[in-house]
Amino acid sequence: MQKVKEKKERALGVHLHLKGIRCASPKCALTRRPYPPGMHGKKKKFKSVSEYGQQLNEKQKLKLYYNINERTLRHLFKKAQKSKGSIAVKLLELLEKRLSNVIFLAGFCLSRATERNMLRDRHILVNNKKVNIGGYEVKIGDVISLDEKIKKTPLFEKIVENLKNYNPPKWLEVDKNNFICKVIDNPEINFESLPFKIEPIIDLFSR
Repeated sequence: MQKVKEKKERALGVHLHLKGIRCASPKCALTRRPYPPGMHGKKKKFKSVSEYGQQLNEKQKLKLYYNINERTLRHLFKKAQKSKGSIAVKLLELLEKRLSNVIFLAGFCLSRATERNMLRDRHILVNNKKVNIGGYEVKIGDVISLDEKIKKTPLFEKIVENLKNYNPPKWLEVDKNNFICKVIDNPEINFESLPFKIEPIIDLFSR
């Protein structure tokens, strides 16, 4: 599944950081092969697309980046529409505060592909209670931690290594020694740092 997503990343021609720290290294698929996938990929160029095509491309980038499906994205968009203020900002806040995204940002996941596995295997606790729902919306003051069972698995050693040189976003406070993440603020939305453009997606769903 992860290789399929990396092919989609290459097809879109943009780094989506699907493998966390590895995406910033020479091992990144798009860095090693900066051209569309397929046997004739090297001869192809990233073509210009229509406005509608751009909207679809940006939506695909967002879905891959947050590892969500179409149904989830539409649900969150409708929720953002009902809130006050900017729809774009609210939608991104909702995406950022999904538990599956938070455990990745905390450094507890090696890649976005492993988020669901950790939740499915009930390795994640929120306020000392096991939560296996990726769409759970965290709130300021919530404490996310790892259960004791995962500390006996080979995956835990990789998480320890991953956390050594990892710096989480400012709205999350991570205790690397005890593997605890506390939500101390709302997400800081920086449109320029995102690997996709949010406005075309808003325009697409607002039709």
